[in-house]
Amino acid sequence: MKSLPSEYSGNRFELLVQSVTDYAIFMLNTDGRIASWNAGARRFKGYEPDEIIGQHFSRFYTPQDQAAGVPAAALETARQEGRFEAEGWRVRKDGTHFWANVVIDPIRDTDGRLLGFAKITRDLTERRAADEALRKSEERFRLLVESVSDYAIYMLDPVGTITSWNSGAERAKGYAAEEILGKNFALFYSEEDRIAGLPSRALSSAQRDGRFESEGWRIRKDGSRFWANAVIDTIRDSAGEVIGYAKVTRDLTERRESQQALEDARAAIMQAQKMDAIGKLTGGVAHDFNNLLAVIVGSLELAKMRLAKGGDIERFLDNAMAAADRGASLTQRMLAFARRQELKLQSVDCVALVQGMADMLQSSVGPGIDIESLFPKSLVPAYADPGQLEMALLNLVVNARDAMPDGGRITISGSEMLTAQGAVPGLASGTYVKLSVIDEGEGMDSATLERAREPFFTTKGVGKGTGLGLSMVHGFVEQCGGALTIDSSVGVGTTVSLWLPVSQEAETREADISGHSVVQTQSPLVILAVDDDDLVLTNTAGMLEDLGHTVFRAGSAADALRMLDQSRIDMVVTDHAMPGMTGAQLADAIEQAHPGLPVIIITGFAELPPHSSSRPRLDKPFRQAELARMVNGVRSLSQEGAQREFGPSIDPV
Repeated sequence: MKSLPSEYSGNRFELLVQSVTDYAIFMLNTDGRIASWNAGARRFKGYEPDEIIGQHFSRFYTPQDQAAGVPAAALETARQEGRFEAEGWRVRKDGTHFWANVVIDPIRDTDGRLLGFAKITRDLTERRAADEALRKSEERFRLLVESVSDYAIYMLDPVGTITSWNSGAERAKGYAAEEILGKNFALFYSEEDRIAGLPSRALSSAQRDGRFESEGWRIRKDGSRFWANAVIDTIRDSAGEVIGYAKVTRDLTERRESQQALEDARAAIMQAQKMDAIGKLTGGVAHDFNNLLAVIVGSLELAKMRLAKGGDIERFLDNAMAAADRGASLTQRMLAFARRQELKLQSVDCVALVQGMADMLQSSVGPGIDIESLFPKSLVPAYADPGQLEMALLNLVVNARDAMPDGGRITISGSEMLTAQGAVPGLASGTYVKLSVIDEGEGMDSATLERAREPFFTTKGVGKGTGLGLSMVHGFVEQCGGALTIDSSVGVGTTVSLWLPVSQEAETREADISGHSVVQTQSPLVILAVDDDDLVLTNTAGMLEDLGHTVFRAGSAADALRMLDQSRIDMVVTDHAMPGMTGAQLADAIEQAHPGLPVIIITGFAELPPHSSSRPRLDKPFRQAELARMVNGVRSLSQEGAQREFGPSIDPV
């Protein structure tokens, strides 16, 4: 073996090379035999110097590379071109392989004569494994994105230029990759959206918030539209600079059309259910009202015949009035169910109310039923409408009677209850008055109990009721701020409980239950009565005239305004539901043209404009005593207002 000149060894550069452990640095003579060996070569090739020096460097190559002449070609390339570099598998002493980066440089003397080769090898196995893992990961994600066909997934550069395109994007938007790459994503928006700047606002929002999501119409290659959900996420580098956007779009056209079809179907079903409900309501209400009308018509006809003969007609008039009262009660219950009946909420002594109803309740259930009450010595007042509460209790007692065809006992109980949040469905935590109607009847199974509150549901048979009883009571207690609960077992009986809020008033005001006493009229007034229904107008005017007032009649709001300009009127009594101009609108016009002129609005239900809620209102049907009290009360308020403004007035003698 030919040795290298002594000036190339034993100096400080040898110490430097020998200390390097991350690189294999060694020399080859001209025929490729190893002439030196450093610590790095020993570390990752596995040979000690005395084992390898003098051996040919080709032993580090795989048998395949040796057979292909790779070692000799490497030396020849270095000799001819001045340098050789490559990466590939190399073999350690123990036969294991490692991935190496190899650089071979020729060594020449000053005359250019080749003395040997310098060979530097670096073990890149770990880096190659990491690169391979990254490559495989990127390939998996590329395959994943490319395989998704239900979502358009692509990337944009910072100004919105499309830089990638998957099969889902091609399927949804119609463009092949070569057609769309390099174009701006605003191409998918309608002209109106582009003019409005929607694409740029989307990118700005994504850049500001990190994410942008929206739904709207987008345009395909063929010009057709599709409803899309689009999400844009901002992509930033390690320094936080925006390098692009990831955009995911899904075609929701079919889902949107399905939802629209479902909504249309639901609307059709609701319409059918509404018509079915109206049919049931019509049948039940017609039955109840026809019974009442039969009593009224029959009683009035008998009264007319008896009057012609000079007989006593009081009994028949009482029958007609009782039937009319029942009709009014039915209407009020229906309005309460629909929540269009105004409740006159006040403090109610439930013990006194039930005691005052005792005779009426007993007469309603008949002799085969015993009614008992079970109340504590003192009970806090409830906050409710006393009249509606009476009707609710009467309804529940009649239902209890119907559940005991062979007779039995009905118990009405009351107690003060403190409830926690959620303890009673629909109730907030607090103190309530619990009124219960308990029967010993047939009870209800779970299926019947589940439907008991449903409007129009009844177990009494077709034509024997409206099926609105419990649902009306339910609507009433909810309007009061309470709740209704039902406990029932087959063969044991049923308990229906009304949970009513406790009144905050210090004293309970007594409810005027009867409303039948006649109020003495004060000095007569000139009153303008307005109603588009001649029959109602005749009755209202007749009641007022019977009270001693002078009454002018108008069949419309327009007629009323003309008459006010031509006559001196002290008060206007008008119906609300009139064509052209309602009673509330007439009151507004009167307030403008005739300030201070009192107006009473008569209505069959409670839906008046919000600004009219403070005006005097009388609910239909009403009796003469109620009308008289209203007129006198409004007159007193009007006089008090005039005295405050102008001083006391002197009535003419």
